[in-house]
Amino acid sequence: MSEAVGSREEVSALARGLSLLKVIGMSSAPVGNRELADTTGIPKATVSRLTATLVGAGYLRQSQDSERFSLGPVLLDMSSRYLRNFDLRALARPHLGNLAELSGASIHMAVRDDLDMLVIDSLRPRSALISSRIDVGSRMSIATSASGRAYIGALPAAEQSALLEQIRLETGENWHAIEPRLIASLEEYARLGYCTSFGEWNPQIHALGFALSGPRGERYGVSCGGPAYLLPREAMLTRVAPHMLDIAQRIATEAGTLTLG
Repeated sequence: MSEAVGSREEVSALARGLSLLKVIGMSSAPVGNRELADTTGIPKATVSRLTATLVGAGYLRQSQDSERFSLGPVLLDMSSRYLRNFDLRALARPHLGNLAELSGASIHMAVRDDLDMLVIDSLRPRSALISSRIDVGSRMSIATSASGRAYIGALPAAEQSALLEQIRLETGENWHAIEPRLIASLEEYARLGYCTSFGEWNPQIHALGFALSGPRGERYGVSCGGPAYLLPREAMLTRVAPHMLDIAQRIATEAGTLTLG
C-alpha cells in the first residue's frame, strides 16, 4: 500500500512540475512563483520547491536577483534531439523550400500538441518582403489553422471523431461558431486533398493545408500561406494549390507513404 501511495505522489509531483514547465514555456517573459501558483492552482510553497528542483536540474533558469524563471538549457538540448528524430522533416525540407519559392508563400510544418499545432520547421521564399512572425516553436490552433484542419482531416474516422469531441468540449460556447467552418474544411480535405483557412486563424492570413505521414506513422500538418493582400483567395486556389498537391505527393512518394495523411 505504501508503495502504491508513493507511486501516486511521485506521478503527481511530476505532473505538477511539467505543468510549470508548460506555463513558463508559453509565457513571453520570465514568470515568478506567485504567478505560477495562481495560474496552475498549485500551492506557492510547492511551486517554490518544484522550481528550485527544476533549476538545479537545468530545466529552468532563474533570473539574476529575482524569483522569476525561464526555460533552461537542458530543454533546449532535448528540443534539438527531438527535432533530429524527425526523419521526414529532413526529407521534406528541400521540397517545402521549393514550394515556398513556387508559391511565394511561407511554409510551416507542425505536429499536434493537445489542441495546438506546434511548428517544427518554417520556410520562407527568398523574395518575401515581409517576415512571418511564425517560427519554430510557434503554436497555431488546431481547429482554425490550415495545418490543424489538414491534420484532423487525415485522421482515421474513429480518431477524428474523438478529437472533434475534445475540441467541442474544450471550446465550450465557442463551438457553435467554430463547428460549421471546421466541418466544411474536413469535407474540403476529403474532396480536394487539402483544406483552407481564409482569415480564420488570423484575419490577415490566407493559408492552405495538407497532411503528411512519416515512415513510422507519425503525422504532420503543413500550411502554405501568407498575407491575404499578397495571396488572395482566388490565387491560392488556382495557382498555389496545384503546386502544393504536387509537392505533397512527391514527399509522400519519397517517404514511402503511398497515401497522404
